[in-house]
Amino acid sequence: MRAIAKKADIIIIAVCATLIVLGMAILASASSHLGTIQFGDPHHFIRHQFLFGFGVGIVAFFAAMFVPIKFLKKIAFVLLLLSIVGLVLVFTPLGGEFGTANRWIQIGDFQFQPSEILKITFIIYVAAWLTSKGKDRKKDFFEGLLPFLIICAIISGLLLAQPATSILVIIMLSALIVYFAGGIKLSFVAIMGLLGIVALGLIIIITPYRVERVASFINPDADIRGAGFHGRQALIAIGSGGLTGVGYGRSTLKIDFLPEPAGDSIFAVIAEEFGFLGSMFFISLYFLLVYAGFAGSTKARTDFGKLMLIGFSSIIGIQTFIHIASVSGIMPITGIPLPFISFGGTALVTFMAMAGLMVNITRNA
Repeated sequence: MRAIAKKADIIIIAVCATLIVLGMAILASASSHLGTIQFGDPHHFIRHQFLFGFGVGIVAFFAAMFVPIKFLKKIAFVLLLLSIVGLVLVFTPLGGEFGTANRWIQIGDFQFQPSEILKITFIIYVAAWLTSKGKDRKKDFFEGLLPFLIICAIISGLLLAQPATSILVIIMLSALIVYFAGGIKLSFVAIMGLLGIVALGLIIIITPYRVERVASFINPDADIRGAGFHGRQALIAIGSGGLTGVGYGRSTLKIDFLPEPAGDSIFAVIAEEFGFLGSMFFISLYFLLVYAGFAGSTKARTDFGKLMLIGFSSIIGIQTFIHIASVSGIMPITGIPLPFISFGGTALVTFMAMAGLMVNITRNA
């Protein structure tokens, strides 16, 4: 771990660059047929991702890499407040509705997803909050756990209303890991964990479409043309790849069969075209990235920097696991993108900014 920790910044840059370059190539393959059908242009999705994802993301990466870490701590609450305002604005005339989801703010032809940005701002806030002076955030119930639960409840309500349940789970699990790493009482961790499990169970029970997803996961053959269709096609695509895959650009399931091949199911396209060996290569890249983040946290000069590294590494690791696990049949389909690879401009910008902050912390904080 020491060797990884010393070179954490270089490893993070190298792995992220590799994922982005390979991700662009995979997205070009996964989205070409969809782009032709929807827009009459096989390059529509990759062009959009390059201009509005990578183009903005590279600016965000360098800005995050050079922003003073102390300044981030000072404005942590302001950043969180702006994110909460963004979550509220999706329900106003500025909000963009796609299907049954209200997750975007639309201004002319420009749109972005505030819940993605929250992945960064909430971790910054929790890290700053736990390391603030003059308050016993770690042991005192009224100064620590209670205000944390109130903030979590506000954010959870706004995300569930969109709905963005998977994003909520990723953010809250990562925040809980940061809270635990910050040295809070184990009883606080147990309380938050229990509340989270009970709340998630209730949310699933009272929402028909979530019940359908869980039911199709438990018994995928019950409705293979309906709720179980997505999961079944993803498994067929993964199985079709075999050991070495059918070859780049030769996926057949992405054409007319695999739902959301450029987004929620893109790992299934990877598995079909590059096989088990290619899939393991990508999984290894994510593992190395997350491991470098955690290893770098052991050498961080400040507790604030340490907790941010742990939080960002947790978000990348948890989101990657959920995406791969859902398309592999290990858990119900969630509709969560694969970091650095799936189509989505805001998501790519967010993860590139996150990577920039991780490099910044490993070098300076």
